[in-house]
Amino acid sequence: MSLAVVSLAHAPSYGYVDPGGTTVAEIDAALVEARAFIAEFDPEVVVVFGPDHFNGMLYDNISPWTVGANAEGVGDWGTWKGPIPVDSDAARLLHKLVLAEGIDIGRSERMRVDHGVMRAVEFLYGHGFTQPIVPVFVNALGHPLTPMRRVREMGEAFGRAALSLDKRVLFIGSGGISHNPPIPRWETASPEVRERLISYNPTAADRKEREDHITDAIQAVADGKVPPTHLNVPWDDLVLDTLRSGNLTAVDAWDNEQFLQEGGSAAHEMRSWIAAFAALSMAGPYELPTDHYWGVENWDGGFAVQTARTKG
Repeated sequence: MSLAVVSLAHAPSYGYVDPGGTTVAEIDAALVEARAFIAEFDPEVVVVFGPDHFNGMLYDNISPWTVGANAEGVGDWGTWKGPIPVDSDAARLLHKLVLAEGIDIGRSERMRVDHGVMRAVEFLYGHGFTQPIVPVFVNALGHPLTPMRRVREMGEAFGRAALSLDKRVLFIGSGGISHNPPIPRWETASPEVRERLISYNPTAADRKEREDHITDAIQAVADGKVPPTHLNVPWDDLVLDTLRSGNLTAVDAWDNEQFLQEGGSAAHEMRSWIAAFAALSMAGPYELPTDHYWGVENWDGGFAVQTARTKG
């Protein structure tokens, strides 16, 4: 009956745009630490909190959060395309237990997950991983969003539910810190884009064109053609320090719009980290054996890797 956390960025820039210096080597070393942490913990259940980038969870029926009892990867950014191993029994049980905690959470028996879930899992378990997971979609891009307090409460509900399983449960939080990718907003989207936000099934060529556009924009920063404008190290520090502190009620005062202004269009992906740490906090005070952060100017964003476990 123990809980642990691994939280990390899933930046597409990694592996596509060279940030220069020793950054990639340092990130790789941190990922080795995280994998060793997981191996030592030896989880029996792996819950992955992660966002979606309008690839699988769309406005045809979007929700604040959803548990996947069966899932498949959409294959964006080089991640696995097709069915993925899911601990369906654990997913359905956790869904039931979290509902009983008073959290209105959906369940999908055919969830489609993009790199928001897959990249973090593949960083830790490898491409084509065999470790069953419980994917939990945490809405970060489909506005309007819940108050941040509800994210904390959702995470805490998962923590209490996990403790009742009497198993070793690992929570993975997947999401970027300060970064500003091109994210459409329904309120300002054209009719064509709105249709894409409702139903999206791109060809391989369409997906590659979209990803190349994002990569080219990051590469322009790395090449010095465009200045970094959205890396916000003080804001990243504030968020990470809050997670380190264990006093997660501090997130209740965070304003959603201010979060976007400070951290960029995808800053709310940190909701996945908040949920993971809130879950862990239900087992008592925790410590962070792994705690690394990089403010990567050539990616115009932050990158971090943290592991956490209950003290003692």
